[in-house]
Amino acid sequence: MVRSQSDAKAIVYEPQLCTGCRYCEVACAVWHCGRIDVAQSRIRILFDEARTAERYSAVNCQHCDDPICCAVCPSEALQKDEKTGWVTQNSSKCVGCEMCIVACPLSVPFFDAALKIAVKCDFCFGAPECVKHCSSGALRVYAREEAVRFNERLYLSAKEEQ
Repeated sequence: MVRSQSDAKAIVYEPQLCTGCRYCEVACAVWHCGRIDVAQSRIRILFDEARTAERYSAVNCQHCDDPICCAVCPSEALQKDEKTGWVTQNSSKCVGCEMCIVACPLSVPFFDAALKIAVKCDFCFGAPECVKHCSSGALRVYAREEAVRFNERLYLSAKEEQ
């Protein structure tokens, strides 16, 4: 299991620090597509005007320990890299069925109509551009085990308070 490997990393989002600038989306799109097109970003910032605190939410691949997207992929285009912990994609194997999009609890992969394949976060091969360009520090890279503990505290304790 990847969780026990010390070199596995994950991106953590701290909503209280996010300013909604969307630089992370721009950086991601430029890195992957060579142009500013946030529709091509592998991370999405959502805005909820009704909330007074933490109006922004980041939706990004969690590179799950047991990724359902890999399990449902009929062409085995998505694989879990046991060393890095990342869910990687072999685009040449993708048949564009969109099963990964449907299966993902966060609907992280999205269909690229121009390429006719599903695409998702690839962790920028080790140096996530979204994190590098997050001016507020809301996005950070943590060791996988630490990221899991952080997310449990952030999201599970918030549910218990409601």
